[in-house]
Amino acid sequence: MTASSVAALPPVDLTPGRPTLLGDSSTLTWRGLARWRRDPGPLIASLGFNILIVLIFAYLFGGALQVPDGGSYREFLMPGIFVMTMVFGISLTTTAVAEDLDRGVTDRLRSMPVSPLAPLVARAVADMLFALVTLAVLLLTGLAIGWRPHGGAGATLGAVGLILLLRFALVWVGIFLGLVTRGQTAVVAVQTLEFPLGFLSNAFVAPSTMPAWLGAVAAWNPLSATVGAARELFGNPGWTGESWAAQHYPWLAVVWPIVLVGIFLPLSVTRYRRLGR
Repeated sequence: MTASSVAALPPVDLTPGRPTLLGDSSTLTWRGLARWRRDPGPLIASLGFNILIVLIFAYLFGGALQVPDGGSYREFLMPGIFVMTMVFGISLTTTAVAEDLDRGVTDRLRSMPVSPLAPLVARAVADMLFALVTLAVLLLTGLAIGWRPHGGAGATLGAVGLILLLRFALVWVGIFLGLVTRGQTAVVAVQTLEFPLGFLSNAFVAPSTMPAWLGAVAAWNPLSATVGAARELFGNPGWTGESWAAQHYPWLAVVWPIVLVGIFLPLSVTRYRRLGR
C-alpha cells in the first residue's frame, strides 16, 4: 500500500459513541431479563401466587359471594383478579429499584456514559414484559376454570389494553416509591398498602354496600374504573351504580392512568437526577 493510498483512507473515530436513550434502554432491559433467567424464583413465585389467588376465590369463596344479576361468579371474578395482579406488581417494581440503589448499581450507571433516563425506561419496559406474561398466564387460568369473554375479539383486546395501561401507570408509581424508600422495611410497607388499595374498589364488593364516604372512595378508585371497563368489554357481569364515576368507567379507565403517569413519571425522573445530591 502506497503512502498516497494510506492518506486517502477515511479517518477512524476511536472515541466512544454518544449515549442514546433507545440503545441504552435496550441494553439495560436485556440486563433485567437476564436477571430473571439467572434467578427465576421471584418470577415463578409471583405467577404461582396469582394462580393460587384465582383458585382460592373461585373454589373457596365463590359460593359465599352474590353475583350481580345472577351471572357466573367466575366470569364476574376474573376481571377483578386481572386488575389486582397489576396492583401487586407495584411491590415488584419497588423492590427491583430499591435493590439496585442498595447494591450501588444505580450509582455505577450514573457514573457511566449512559443516557440519564435509560435505567428508568428499561425498568418500565422489563416490568411491562413481566406484566404481559402474568396477564397471559391468568387469562389461560381463567379459561381453564370457566371464565369466558363475550364481547368479541376487538372488545377483548380493548379490555386487555386498558389493564396493561393501568399497569404501565403503576410501574411509574413503583419506580418512584423505589427511589424514595430505602431498606426492606419500606418495601414491606409498600407491599402492605397493595391490599387495601386493591380491595377498596369494585373488584369484589359493590361500592353501594359500603358506608357512603367509603363507597365514594371505592367508586373513584382508579382500579374500579379499569375493573368496571374490563367487565363491560369482556361482557362479564359487574356492579352497576348511579354515581358519575360508575357511569363513566371506560372513560376513567383511560384518564386515570394518564393522570398517574403525568404525576409519577416526572417525579421519578426528578428524583433519579437528584440522587446523591
